[in-house]
Amino acid sequence: MPYEREESAFGLLFSCKMKRQNVRTLSLVVCTFTYLLIGASVFDVLESDTEKKRWEYLKAMKHSFMTKYNMTDDDYRMLEIVVIENKPNKAGPQWKFAGAFYFATVVLAMIGYGHSTPVTRQGKAFCMGYAMVGIPLGLVMFQSIGERLNKFASVVIRRLKTYLNCKYTEATEMNLMFATGMLSTGIITTGAYVFSNYEGWSYFDSFYYW
Repeated sequence: MPYEREESAFGLLFSCKMKRQNVRTLSLVVCTFTYLLIGASVFDVLESDTEKKRWEYLKAMKHSFMTKYNMTDDDYRMLEIVVIENKPNKAGPQWKFAGAFYFATVVLAMIGYGHSTPVTRQGKAFCMGYAMVGIPLGLVMFQSIGERLNKFASVVIRRLKTYLNCKYTEATEMNLMFATGMLSTGIITTGAYVFSNYEGWSYFDSFYYW
């Protein structure tokens, strides 16, 4: 009886601990996502008008250039290929909310800005402060998610070993590394395939991007 009570108490304690960890992870995810929304909104406000004026200026310059040199649209497109003047804006405005949200995500994930960088002094100043707070927040969130994924993988591996009647059913570090590698490979190959079709890139370039 004492042993059963001790085991029951241990199970209840473990269950409560797991629930607290899950609540903590969910809270971090919600907090980080809210922070991304705030960042995207601020970047939208700070950068959108400047980008719009620059875009209108480029369109006016294009029209003036084509008129001055009597160029056709095909001629100008050929020139664009050489100069790549408007390449950063080919997908549309960068600093509307969707593009700003992507930039905010890139800042938190620390994967590089690419073509998208703030132009205004206010945008640059906000970016520095935003990164100083957001990067640690993102790291804590990713660490917590990683812990949850490891726990989930351990449970799956243990049940699989039990189903296969393995002598040792506990998930080893090697098992977790293999599971993580397979999951990462699946995500990268799937993402590369999507980008290859969506962007028209070669599969190798898409895989490298991921």
